[in-house]
Amino acid sequence: MTVLFITDDSFLEHDTGAGHPESIDRLLSVNQALNDEAFSSLLRRSAIGATNDQMAAPHSVDFISSLMDAAPDDGHRHIDPDTVMSPGTDEAIRRGAGALVLAVDEVMAGKTQSAFCAVRPPGHHAERRRAMGFCFVNNVAVAAFHARSAHAVKKVAVVDFDVHHGNGTQDIFWDDPALFFASTHQYPHYPGTGAADDVGAHNNVVNVPLPPGTDGGSFRKSFERDVLPALDSFAPDLILISAGFDAHKDDPLSNMGLEEDDFAWTTRMIVQMADRHADGRVVSTLEGGYNLRALGRSAAAHVKALMDT
Repeated sequence: MTVLFITDDSFLEHDTGAGHPESIDRLLSVNQALNDEAFSSLLRRSAIGATNDQMAAPHSVDFISSLMDAAPDDGHRHIDPDTVMSPGTDEAIRRGAGALVLAVDEVMAGKTQSAFCAVRPPGHHAERRRAMGFCFVNNVAVAAFHARSAHAVKKVAVVDFDVHHGNGTQDIFWDDPALFFASTHQYPHYPGTGAADDVGAHNNVVNVPLPPGTDGGSFRKSFERDVLPALDSFAPDLILISAGFDAHKDDPLSNMGLEEDDFAWTTRMIVQMADRHADGRVVSTLEGGYNLRALGRSAAAHVKALMDT
């Protein structure tokens, strides 16, 4: 399968400060893994900058305006204790969202079957009017709204396998029957949301809370039981993936037991659903993952599964 890989040097200019887990080294680890000869067939593009209107679509004009004005001229500015801006953050935010816009455009035009966007900062904790949890703009939500406005896509699904619940995506999708959100996540864990009985206003949200210590076998059973049938029933025209790799057994910010093969298996299951309902159209974006070696290996397994499915 033809896979487009999008990243950008601007993501390295988002400086979170010494000791912060969402570091520049994360992106370097992913890029190094995907520079291996096994990925020589990837189509490679640099991210474009999203417009304010594109970023505001799932948020609001006022939120985006105030956020982009908040980047400091020097040093760091904390939006909350975990969410930090530097002088390069505003451009990284713009190009992070823009990477997803470009990916959607290329996939919908049939220029590639699927895409993986290695971006930072991540996005899935960003709510409609709130930046939090290392996240500023909700990149997958920008992609979903862009797919509908620019390409008349009727139904968009997001599958989020980050170890932390994608509260921002849930917040934005909650009231919209044409948007579907499924999340597997450690529970209880940050940000404290994602209970199983949170199902959205139109039964368009599926939360699969997993206890600490969940291994790959238990994860796969839960994904097959709860996520795949709901995704199949929704029958999306486009599938977006919030690809967080922090459920890996070596990740310092979680207590789960997944390995690279589990992320590859999950990717294959999602692609099978895309083949069934969406002409194979999949756009994936990097969310979490904080052990550098595990992150690089897991991202490579994810992209290889996109290529081989």
